[in-house]
Amino acid sequence: MELRQLRYFIAVAEHLSFSKAAQQLHVTVPPLSRQIRQLEEEFEVRLFVRDRRHVVLTDAGRLLLQEAKALVAQTARVSDSVRMAKCGSVGLVRIGIGPGLGERVSRVLIEHAKKFPAVEVQCRDVFSRAQYKALSDGEVDIGFLRPFGDSGQLASEFLFEEKLAVHISKSNPLSKRKSLRLKDLAEEPLLLFDPVLATGLHDKTLEMYAAAGVTPNIIYVPPEPAPHNGVQAMLLACRKGILIIPDEIACRPAPGSEVAVVPLDEPGATADVHLMWRKNEDSRAVFAFLDTVRCLFHATTRAALPLGDRSAYLT
Repeated sequence: MELRQLRYFIAVAEHLSFSKAAQQLHVTVPPLSRQIRQLEEEFEVRLFVRDRRHVVLTDAGRLLLQEAKALVAQTARVSDSVRMAKCGSVGLVRIGIGPGLGERVSRVLIEHAKKFPAVEVQCRDVFSRAQYKALSDGEVDIGFLRPFGDSGQLASEFLFEEKLAVHISKSNPLSKRKSLRLKDLAEEPLLLFDPVLATGLHDKTLEMYAAAGVTPNIIYVPPEPAPHNGVQAMLLACRKGILIIPDEIACRPAPGSEVAVVPLDEPGATADVHLMWRKNEDSRAVFAFLDTVRCLFHATTRAALPLGDRSAYLT
């Protein structure tokens, strides 16, 4: 039994006419009749009762019609699914998102869902340093992160540049400034993330302080997926220190907070954000998502340079 035979049978059964079915299928009556006869011989049953004027389905024919339609429809669904998988229209994409990047990444998710509604996208907050391992181990497929060091088996593309800002208590007179230099902050304790997870932020901040000729009084705090939680919020509000992080919407304090955000006016007070994925990736769904990101952010080829040749970035 072939799918072509079932399609021929369905056409005859729906028209109850060999000539009309042949016209629909763009074939002549003899080969159509031959295919129906082969089905009858294979099942050893009559599917139609026919004479010169009438064609009527037998009980076996009515049963086969029901099953044949279901089988042909299922075959069409399988074919569609395979074609969709080939162009990335179905599948699963797992995303790792660095701290503070959720607002920008959300635009990608909205745009991609419009074009590929059947693709499932799962998102996780993952520190940039941890994304390297998560990508290499196959736990996530695409990372939005602030890179540092060599990417090894990972591919990377530049997306955009962030400005760094100073988070400081509103009760501090420095919070009223339009911008701040590190020399202005020389007497302020520096809240610095533990380098175990936040290597890029730790190194970048200390490099800027060294370039400005300022030795910071460091208070180490645990890195968190978003600022102004727990220890960070308490220390900032109580004037126990200042925090230097990307000036992203998701990083800003909530309305009514006792924390102010002041731009940092220092050379190199920026951080690059990259898109990263495995070099040996073969998922069409992942490639389609990468294309959506590029279209939205107009990604450049800047990341073609080895990451190891660049200075450390934020984590």
